[in-house]
Amino acid sequence: MSGDPVHTVRAGRRTLEVHRPDKVLFPGGGDAKEYTKADLVAYYRDVSPFMLPQLRGRPLMLERHPDGVDGPRFMQKNTPEHYPEWITRAELAKEGGSVCHTVCDDAATLAFLADQACVTLHRWLSRSARAERPDLMVFDLDPADGSRFAAVRETARWLRELLGELRLPADLMTTGSRGLHVVVPVDGQDDFDEVRAFARDVAALLAAEHPDRLTTAARKKDRGERLYLDVQRNGYAQTAVAPYTVRALPGAPVATPISWGQLDDPDLGPRRWTIADAVEQARTRPWSGTSGRGRALGPARRRLDALRGS
Repeated sequence: MSGDPVHTVRAGRRTLEVHRPDKVLFPGGGDAKEYTKADLVAYYRDVSPFMLPQLRGRPLMLERHPDGVDGPRFMQKNTPEHYPEWITRAELAKEGGSVCHTVCDDAATLAFLADQACVTLHRWLSRSARAERPDLMVFDLDPADGSRFAAVRETARWLRELLGELRLPADLMTTGSRGLHVVVPVDGQDDFDEVRAFARDVAALLAAEHPDRLTTAARKKDRGERLYLDVQRNGYAQTAVAPYTVRALPGAPVATPISWGQLDDPDLGPRRWTIADAVEQARTRPWSGTSGRGRALGPARRRLDALRGS
């Protein structure tokens, strides 16, 4: 409506309008602070130098909450026709057709999506130019409930040790929800089926080494209290929460990259950072110790098969 309040924000080379900036997206209450749409836009503008390298060229699935996180949620894959022409798009195949995904290549796009009440960005593990060839592999360490974070820490250490034996460097991030993601850069030479099969075998080996603590069982009723090693995100058109994205939960927690040393911090939890302090964490460049060049899976597969005795 033309009477709705609007303010402007500078994002990169563009000045954008923010509609209904005072709209509360994250209601306060208890220990949770209230945040408005203007707060969300400001956060994404400020974190953009650190977030954009994790997004450029990647198709997105957008999680929108136009009435705030307590209202209806919309999972958006197709880019609406009314989105500005300067926003990058990627037309990619799906069963029976195609989808025109939004791609976030600049700070203005990030701010525009926040103005659309896009709270959470879910990214593909491949880039649109080579959509069938992922350059990331993700292990989602998903506890049976949010109170079992000690088990998540322990599993992350075990997984890092195993990946080290395979000579695969890995990065670590909180999910902003319940667990951690271990992210492995790969060289983009294998297709999704090959990458997921590799991740599945790594998870199966780790679960076999710790059968009372870990499981690869997809059905919740088969897991018991064991931590689930989820590798299902390693598939074509599957997504994982993007580094530095906000989660639609009280207090606006952020999925935040961390260093491996921070895993020992007693204050660490899956929602440790929010839009109030995630930019400060980003400035420490916690992933700078990992080589940006993805590793080939062929040599790692041979090492893995040797460990498995196959």
